[in-house]
Amino acid sequence: MITRKLAAAVAGVVAAIALTLGPTAAAQVPQSIWPPCVSYAKACVQLSTNQAWLMNGGFVTYGPVPVRHGKPGYETPPGIFSVTFKNINHWSTIYDAPMPYSVFFNGGIAFHEGSLDSGSGGCVRLSREAAQTFFYTLNPGDTVQVVW
Repeated sequence: MITRKLAAAVAGVVAAIALTLGPTAAAQVPQSIWPPCVSYAKACVQLSTNQAWLMNGGFVTYGPVPVRHGKPGYETPPGIFSVTFKNINHWSTIYDAPMPYSVFFNGGIAFHEGSLDSGSGGCVRLSREAAQTFFYTLNPGDTVQVVW
């Protein structure tokens, strides 16, 4: 079984090789390795596959990791956003629930640690390890893209 860290490392190596060898080699790299977001995004979320990545200069630095997004009626909106603030011990007053390692990027919508078993109230839930990595990597002003 391939671990997430190994998969991220392999994706980085493949991206470097493709960059070195040019567009023909890049076209032969499986699409599943490349996140579906703009190259300047620091974080990418694909709602249809429940996956997220961290990126730098168009290259994957972490991921893909599993996520859960907004359930019906509380959909996570697609778009390009900027990280506005972070709160390591955020408490949701709306849901009266903890949101550890919150990274807000669209009003009240954030990446944060939470259950991957069910849909959220609009936020992007991550495992503890992934939430910590997103929290310590992303900074206010960084670009987040959410695609369907």
